[in-house]
Amino acid sequence: MRVMILVKANKESEAGVMPGKELLAAMGNFNEELLRAGVLLAADGLQRSAKGARVRFSGSKRTVVDGPFTEARELVAGFWIWEVKTMEEAIEWVKRCPNPHEGDSEIEIRQVFDASDFDPEYMAELIERRERLAAELVAAGRPVPEHLQKKS
Repeated sequence: MRVMILVKANKESEAGVMPGKELLAAMGNFNEELLRAGVLLAADGLQRSAKGARVRFSGSKRTVVDGPFTEARELVAGFWIWEVKTMEEAIEWVKRCPNPHEGDSEIEIRQVFDASDFDPEYMAELIERRERLAAELVAAGRPVPEHLQKKS
């Protein structure tokens, strides 16, 4: 199963305060451990919300709201995507993670939808679309993103 690990923002990360060298080194070591275990699929930190935007949908109307956004505890400062066997395994990995902020921090774990979560007929249509789009990209001489590549 794939899970997304969401590191919640705090006042400092929203103010643009970068992590110290010690925390960066500890996170680097943790990421290496995840890689060696075959768990880590992707990871990155996110710029503060002042550099972001939100698009609100109301029927066919779209409204753009520029950052910064209030309520830092509701914002995400970084993420990982992991491949684990169970939610319990993901929880155990998160418990081993260095504290991402000085003081209190929160990390949320969310399971990513898998093809088996959807109707098989609908999935066949999505797979066909994915293959068609990948072929178009190849014909145009463009790279095919990993999520569009056939899984063995």
